Amino acid sequence: MTATPETDLGTAPEAAEHWRRLSPRMLIVHPLQEVMRLAPVLVGVIIAGSRSGRSELWGLIGVAIAVLLGVGRWATTSYQVTPHQVQVRQGLLRRRVLVVALDRVRTVDLSANVFQRVLRLSRVTVGTGHTDRNKDGGLRLDALDASDAARLRDELLHRRHATPTGDEPAAARPAGAAESVTIAEIRPSWLRFGPFTLSGLVGVGAVLGVIWNQLRQADVDIASLGLLRTVRDDLENAPLWLDVTVVAVGIVLVVAVLSTIMYAITYGRYRLTREPHGTLHVVRGLLAIRSTTIEERRLHGVELREPLLLRAVGGARCDAVTTGIHGGRGSDRGGALLLPPAPRAEAYRVAADVLHGTPAATADLVPHGARARQRRFTRALIPALVLTGAVVVLARLSVLPDWTWHPALALLPVAALLAVDRYRSLGHAVVDGRLVTRQGSVERRRATVAADGIIGWNISQSFFQRRAGLATLTATTAGGRQAYDVLDVDEEEATRLADGLTPGLLTPFLEGPA
Repeated sequence: MTATPETDLGTAPEAAEHWRRLSPRMLIVHPLQEVMRLAPVLVGVIIAGSRSGRSELWGLIGVAIAVLLGVGRWATTSYQVTPHQVQVRQGLLRRRVLVVALDRVRTVDLSANVFQRVLRLSRVTVGTGHTDRNKDGGLRLDALDASDAARLRDELLHRRHATPTGDEPAAARPAGAAESVTIAEIRPSWLRFGPFTLSGLVGVGAVLGVIWNQLRQADVDIASLGLLRTVRDDLENAPLWLDVTVVAVGIVLVVAVLSTIMYAITYGRYRLTREPHGTLHVVRGLLAIRSTTIEERRLHGVELREPLLLRAVGGARCDAVTTGIHGGRGSDRGGALLLPPAPRAEAYRVAADVLHGTPAATADLVPHGARARQRRFTRALIPALVLTGAVVVLARLSVLPDWTWHPALALLPVAALLAVDRYRSLGHAVVDGRLVTRQGSVERRRATVAADGIIGWNISQSFFQRRAGLATLTATTAGGRQAYDVLDVDEEEATRLADGLTPGLLTPFLEGPA
């Protein structure tokens, strides 16, 4: 039996509710998913079987195993919701019961891939402050009927049986129920930010990897293919600079097109709404739909992210700082997404609207002064000088080609520009009882965190920071990335910020002995 540490297993008897099963329609979807998941193994089995003349038999055995895995998952999974808990039973040989207290439920995600959408199914992922950090990604039910999943989401988040707004037709809502308020929805003009997300780069790598692997297994000489042979011959007869330019332009165009397509598929039909029962509801996806519901009382702030390429074209995205959704893997999968890459002004507007109009979302920041600027330049220029000097010495010693020290010199102005941009990004403020901090150049991050969401402080100093009289103040939270830094701030300012936002917390450490 598995349970989260917050759960009291004896608070609700099983007789209080009945055990429910997943939708029988998942018996169609899950075998297909298992076959696709085991596709590389099945291909290997078929190739191995072809040498013995029994490839069809081995292929059928592999497919049968995949189908049995899907059927077994349905037969051994059941769940129930009691007045205090949600319980899930699964497994045949290794029986597992996952129990989560309802007051520990932070977020509920509904997602559906293409196959599930056709059969009106939905996957339910329950996020808690504990299980989101484990490899299992939280409590998951795959898959329920779409209407049952929507009711379960409302049941878990609001402790009542009602049909949630946003996914169901208006006729299914209770009479007199308040309407949801739309905060943002996607616009066709936002597609221009797609090429600058570089999401297509992953797709290019995955497709090329699969094609390369399959051709190698089939003992096919790629260079001998007609079109590729023609391209290879043309590149061999052209100057080197032209070869590099053609290949670079081709890669950029392919990545840009695929990134735009991935943007449309991932964020198509995006909509952010505020529901009347105190939740934020995010729906997105053109083929596979994902629906995330966040309780506003769990929302401690927002974070604006501006990667370098996206920032260059005036774009940004907005994520939630909320309990139960942690940074890293969870954030990368999009659980904290409030706004996809969009115009920067729209990102600031959404951040302010989500935080109920607080001026902290758009407030000007306090710069960190000359000493912080000096550290930005020394940390950028010293490594560049060392690397450039090493290349020059190796070129003089004929270890490297003589021309290599010329491009190495370009590192110095690039490092200087990086230092300038990093200092321009550096800043902080305290507005409306919220800490606002910003940092970064390759990916600029501006976080706005409420004081009541800060559970601790960490003031740290490196050897060089102590000599400069600077420190790094880190606000610890239970949500988002869990740690938000105010870099290279004056020592006294760091103490004043922490003591001002959480009065009395640092008093025992600041007062001297009686």
